[in-house]
Amino acid sequence: MIERQLWHPVALAGEIADAPQAVRLLGEDLVLWRDGEGAVHAWADRCPHRGAKLSLGRVVEGEGGPQLECPYHGWRFESGGRCTHVPALPSFVPPATNRATTYAANEAGGLVWVRIAAPAETESPIPVFAAELDTGMRKIDCGPYDVETSAPRLVENFLDMAHFGFVHEGWLGARDMAVIDDYRVDPTPNGLLATGCKAWQPQSTVNSTAPAQVEYTYEVTAPYTAVLTKVPDAASVGIDDYRESIALYICPMEHERSRVWFRFATSDFARDEASVRAFQDTIFLQDKPVLESQNPKRVPLDLRAELHTVADKASSLYRRQLKARGITFGVC
Repeated sequence: MIERQLWHPVALAGEIADAPQAVRLLGEDLVLWRDGEGAVHAWADRCPHRGAKLSLGRVVEGEGGPQLECPYHGWRFESGGRCTHVPALPSFVPPATNRATTYAANEAGGLVWVRIAAPAETESPIPVFAAELDTGMRKIDCGPYDVETSAPRLVENFLDMAHFGFVHEGWLGARDMAVIDDYRVDPTPNGLLATGCKAWQPQSTVNSTAPAQVEYTYEVTAPYTAVLTKVPDAASVGIDDYRESIALYICPMEHERSRVWFRFATSDFARDEASVRAFQDTIFLQDKPVLESQNPKRVPLDLRAELHTVADKASSLYRRQLKARGITFGVC
């Protein structure tokens, strides 16, 4: 399964501290924990001795630094996964084969990323959020949001402007202003780029003071990751050279269950973070019941399974790319 060879976000990096934390990815239970150097580790959440969840254990000091201790029999494992100590047999030296199952883990953009399997050929990097390196934009994490739907459905919703006037009426759109002008979609090495996307919005951002025509750019940077950049009319936000970019990060926990974060980048350094999160909560919680109502919850890759219009050309290309890449998780 190609998805196992890709990097996926599983938790906010700041949430992984002194205690191990359980997460779910691609139908598998994982445990996250930090060693003495602060490096994050991702393992199968199963002790190789009798299968207890390591996430119920604790991080303890051992020879060479912090180790993860199993809650059942106290077996200890060093950061590389090797068992170092069996309390029931103090003089026993565990062989190198006594070890936990470890996965690749990394941190980027405020999140912990995990790759379950080594790439068969070319490695796919952690998706890049261009605004991350822009010191003129502050970054705010929103979420997580757990949604009973597949990751591809969430990406398609993120790319979709035609629902603004109905799902987000009075916020991102209005029923009598729901026309979607033509826009351009081009494939990229990692996904697609949609440009010239325009929408009339009563309140395009938390900073909006008046309705405005807003131009969007959408980019899919990995199968379950996307970025939007919006440029509202300057007069509608009251901030000169205002910029805003939002990254959508999805953890595909199950075929039909996902965890979502938004990484919000804004050139406004004055507004409090709570109001930014409240605005994002409002918008996404309007999407959530509609997303969970879609049937099937997995995206059909047979383009004949659902109807399409020219307003859907971004999601139509996205589906073709999933099929060409061999994605199977969250699709049907």
